Amino acid sequence: MKLDILAIGVHPDDVELSASGTILRHIALGKTVGILDLTKGELGTRGNALLRTKEATKAAEILGVSVREQLDLADGFFENNKSSLLPIIQVIRKYQPEIVLCNAISDRHPDHGRAAKLCSDACFYSGLSKIETFYKTNNQIAWRPKSVYHYIQDNFTEPDFVVDITPFIDKKMESIMAYSSQFYNPNSNEPETPISGQSFIESVKAKSRIFGRAIQCDYAEGFNVSRYIGVNNLFDLK
Repeated sequence: MKLDILAIGVHPDDVELSASGTILRHIALGKTVGILDLTKGELGTRGNALLRTKEATKAAEILGVSVREQLDLADGFFENNKSSLLPIIQVIRKYQPEIVLCNAISDRHPDHGRAAKLCSDACFYSGLSKIETFYKTNNQIAWRPKSVYHYIQDNFTEPDFVVDITPFIDKKMESIMAYSSQFYNPNSNEPETPISGQSFIESVKAKSRIFGRAIQCDYAEGFNVSRYIGVNNLFDLK
């Protein structure tokens, strides 16, 4: 299966929190989208890795993505090295996405920035034919995505561009709340965390409101880039 967009998150729920509206918009445009989780989020205070995987599966069904895969990198302790890069390269070559969305370049959680660099590097190395990877018994061909965009996460970062997600905000929030062990649940007996209160969920929508206001829409998601953005004509810009 070839994907138009591969959205990568170091933790299950990263993609839903910051890029699910963009995913929904592009699925509505007929694009094929997949999600890759680098870890199972096993260091999360609430729940456990098995529960997070079940929640991720539910969120993927809500979003309607074509595929969701999870790698087994060590939450909190992965490094940008060969053993971490190769499985990501293997997935990139397997699905040959035109666009990769990945973690924030710099953020409150140290995993996010490290994962951003790891994924960006993997996209580059995936295009080098002398790096060998295999899917089943077949030698994979080199593939380099055309673009890598970093979604904005916890830190309020000035975006390089924003995507109007107004028609999809309710479905976005539904996909986030699929992670019932992580986010606001007044009946939960789990310890409180910085993301478990109702105010955090409200802040997710509020940030989308702020991004949307700049382009005169109700809700938007913001992204950063590491190189110039090219456009075909000025009338495609809001």
